[in-house]
Amino acid sequence: MSEVSAPRQRFAVIDIARGVAIIAMIAYHLCWDLSYFRFISADVGYDPQWVIIARSILSAFLFLVGVGLVLGHGRGVRWRAFWRRWRFVLAGALLITLGTYFVFPQSFVYFGVLHAIALFSVLALPFLLAPLWLPIGVALIVIALPWVYSHSLFNEKAWSWIGFWEVPPPANDLVPVFPWFGVVLLGIVATRVVLSSPLAERLARINPPGRLPRVLSFLGRWSLLIYLLHQPLLLALIYPAAAVLQPQISMRQSDFLGSCQSTCEAGGTGPDLCTTYCQCGLQTIEDNDLWEAVYSGLLTAQEQTILVASNRQCSALIYPELQDEGPAERTAP
Repeated sequence: MSEVSAPRQRFAVIDIARGVAIIAMIAYHLCWDLSYFRFISADVGYDPQWVIIARSILSAFLFLVGVGLVLGHGRGVRWRAFWRRWRFVLAGALLITLGTYFVFPQSFVYFGVLHAIALFSVLALPFLLAPLWLPIGVALIVIALPWVYSHSLFNEKAWSWIGFWEVPPPANDLVPVFPWFGVVLLGIVATRVVLSSPLAERLARINPPGRLPRVLSFLGRWSLLIYLLHQPLLLALIYPAAAVLQPQISMRQSDFLGSCQSTCEAGGTGPDLCTTYCQCGLQTIEDNDLWEAVYSGLLTAQEQTILVASNRQCSALIYPELQDEGPAERTAP
């Protein structure tokens, strides 16, 4: 593939789609940050519905990477422009690794979205002009293979970026080759099919008027820079707010009550009685400042005595007939 001087084709709808994708990504990361600093109770990193949202946004991003590669280099790689953009992406990836290593040393980003885009962009180049059946076949294999093969070797960070893990290592963002490179290839296939059909001309004519499409198009054209900058800007706002407002203090109360309620009800006690019991236990923890002991599980003899006495007292509130032996085993949080 040689350098080609012909101007590349640009579609306003693609820029708008990128703009929508980057807004979705910013919204997701905002929710992740609020969850991490305990402004909201949802576990954005692990709750199934949030995992689906995250993977949907990532799929859109990587699909559009494939689209952009075809639109920018489908008639022949514009090497100077390609390497200029590639170096920018790689530099951004390295900055993210460095920054997250200092902030989250146990779960830093060593192969996230930008790392994946840098690698996938190079891997995808041969498929821009290859027979169409080749990227289709490779895409299907790359996406399907992790569903049928896994090995404990890929649980290690050194190999996890390939994607065949049984249990992924801790990382705030991990985008392995399998299956995600397949999504880039699907973007390449879809764009090549569209460009070879009458649909391309109709899509090229779509240029919605109005402020919103213009804003989305602008965001789409600068999506990589925005992706690199948005998380530091969000953290610059949320971190000091968390330090002042300390939302984790109020959130730990709701966490305790939720855990206690579910444990109590699982033991066969009714919801209303469990609510009374758990509120009583919470009051004991608050009055005696036992939060660190409860969360760490490291109790002094005095703290253990206080909790045992509280358990008996709270059990007696809901089972008065068992004043001496309350239902500690049945309802203890």
